[in-house]
Amino acid sequence: MEVPEFLTQRASVRAYRPDPIPEAHVDAMLAAAQQAPTDASAQLYSILRVKDRKLRAELAELSGGQKHVLEAAEFFVPLADVYRTRRLLAHRGESLGAFPRTALHFALLDAALAGAHLAVAAEAMGYGICWIGGLLNRVDEVTRLLELPEGVLPISGITVGVPAERPAPRPRLPRRTVVHTDRYRRYTEEELEEAYKAMAPITKSGDWLKVLRRYFAKGGAMEARDAVYGRAKALAGFADDLGPEAARTLFLRDIEAGSLGEAIGWLLKHGWRGVLFSESEVWIEQETEAHRGEGKTPGEALARAVETAYPNEG
Repeated sequence: MEVPEFLTQRASVRAYRPDPIPEAHVDAMLAAAQQAPTDASAQLYSILRVKDRKLRAELAELSGGQKHVLEAAEFFVPLADVYRTRRLLAHRGESLGAFPRTALHFALLDAALAGAHLAVAAEAMGYGICWIGGLLNRVDEVTRLLELPEGVLPISGITVGVPAERPAPRPRLPRRTVVHTDRYRRYTEEELEEAYKAMAPITKSGDWLKVLRRYFAKGGAMEARDAVYGRAKALAGFADDLGPEAARTLFLRDIEAGSLGEAIGWLLKHGWRGVLFSESEVWIEQETEAHRGEGKTPGEALARAVETAYPNEG
């Protein structure tokens, strides 16, 4: 059976003609997105369509100066979204359960599937698309600009437009490196070298390691994104040990923490010699002072202690 050519020959498009997309075509893309699979019918996602040019320009800059974010006819931001589900439950007198890790998992999955369906529908109609992972470079600023409520996180961006280029498909790993049968198969040294060889054309130098090092090695772009993403995740209510109010208290005092452990680490690095926990309270101590906080969770109690230690910050 033949797979449609637009799938087998697809490539990301980063140059677009100024032609607008008819509203009927946008509606068709969004309809396709809404038909994506979703767990338990919850549809833990939203899609934000960015039409404001000034806002689009700011997002382009936050994405690393990617001009196609501004130049494409359309720009969409798929969102992991449990805010709507919380509101729906409250509307009928129910409360959202406490499952931040699982909520984030399924919300990310739903948002990615919806975004993928939108993108495939656009390509099937002859448009070009490009996923914009750079939108997460400053996910905290993106969240602020888009006025996202607690329970909502952007997962990426998607440009859509009439292509001004027809790039060739980029190389992919050998299928046997990606597809496993029954059980995960560990890689031989020869297979790893085969992977590097297959991906070599992706760079002018023929060295795929340069790409992996830039993004994924120690000191790479993903490390830089991770701390910002962790804070944004906690502020959105997706951290299991640091609630959004506690995360906000720390954020307003420039304490870089997306988890309880990171908050403790920050305090110890900034002159506090000890952080002591009991059942419902926390003490943070220095040589000459100590501050106590109470709360229903360790994260909440720590935030209260921080408030007394830094009363005039933020």
